[in-house]
Amino acid sequence: MAVVTRTPSEGVVLKKSTSSSTFTRVSRYVVVRLLTLFATVVIGVYLTIMIANMGGYVDQIMRNEVADRITQSIAANPAMQQLDPNARKKLIQDRIAAEEQRLGLDVPIAIRNFRYLSNALTLRLGRAINMTSDSGSKQVRLIILERLPATLLLMGISQLFLFFSSVFLALNLSRRYGNFWDKLVVALSPTSAVPAWFYGIFLILIFAAVLKVLPFGGMVDSPPPSNSFDYALNLLKHLTLPALSLVLSSFFLSIYNYRTFFLIYSSEDYVEMAKAKGLASRDVERRYILRPTLPNIITNFAFLIITLWTGATITETVFLWPGLGRTLYHAIGLYDIPIIVGSTIIYAYLLAITVFMLDFVYALVDPRVKVGGR
Repeated sequence: MAVVTRTPSEGVVLKKSTSSSTFTRVSRYVVVRLLTLFATVVIGVYLTIMIANMGGYVDQIMRNEVADRITQSIAANPAMQQLDPNARKKLIQDRIAAEEQRLGLDVPIAIRNFRYLSNALTLRLGRAINMTSDSGSKQVRLIILERLPATLLLMGISQLFLFFSSVFLALNLSRRYGNFWDKLVVALSPTSAVPAWFYGIFLILIFAAVLKVLPFGGMVDSPPPSNSFDYALNLLKHLTLPALSLVLSSFFLSIYNYRTFFLIYSSEDYVEMAKAKGLASRDVERRYILRPTLPNIITNFAFLIITLWTGATITETVFLWPGLGRTLYHAIGLYDIPIIVGSTIIYAYLLAITVFMLDFVYALVDPRVKVGGR
């Protein structure tokens, strides 16, 4: 039998070759992945611009509104009624042209769409068409930043509570498969088909209209409390109903999903073998059930974090909550494309970054996953 020996220099060369191959593989994967995600963001934002403008139909609506507004304004002005009809008609046309130029309606839609796209990709969000911030500014960046804290407060408290409570309760139910509480969660899971805003209306009727223990909506009373402690209590009172409606709309289905996921992994052969070896139940759960499910849990948590940005559009509107969701709802109604595009591009970038980073997180928590590997 021949014995193959490897000198130390050959081992070093082999190690360097392996490291170089790994670096090349990861680098190639990173470049391709970033280009793919960027192309996806570009396509998604451009489609959002096209949909928000309804293929040019919104331009026609805005032109008609401008023409009606200026015509009625001049017709209602007594000084303008003394003008010659031709001069008055010329004045109306000049003012309509000036207003259309101010709104950018004199630029062809294709050029304006690409201008929106270029500005959005470079985060030059520009000025809103109709909406303003509380300070009177039309800067889209200021409008979004002004509404962001309210959305983060509402969505952060409700969604983080929903996530951690669902995982904890689902793990406990998976240990007691088939008992009363497990059957109750399974029976109540269809209640998550009801949207959060419906629960919101139902809660308003009970706690605000009938019992009169919680406010109908808003973020704080008007005028707000003067000292910080009373302000925090008042904010918590206004936060209760919208946060509760968001939790109720997904609570039982979220527990059911995680519970089913844990049950699937707990029935694997290697789990049964670990139990047969006499390992403690806690060790079996930690090493053989929770660890394989960790990528899925991390994915759900990551997507939960970025969805905090979007807010709850209809729920915030029902509760008059001054967040990004309600702002986006008003922007759609007012055809305020810069607001819609600004909110979309930031969410698109957050989503692309999250998807990119998750590939590396998977490789850290699961040794079977290699970045750029097959």
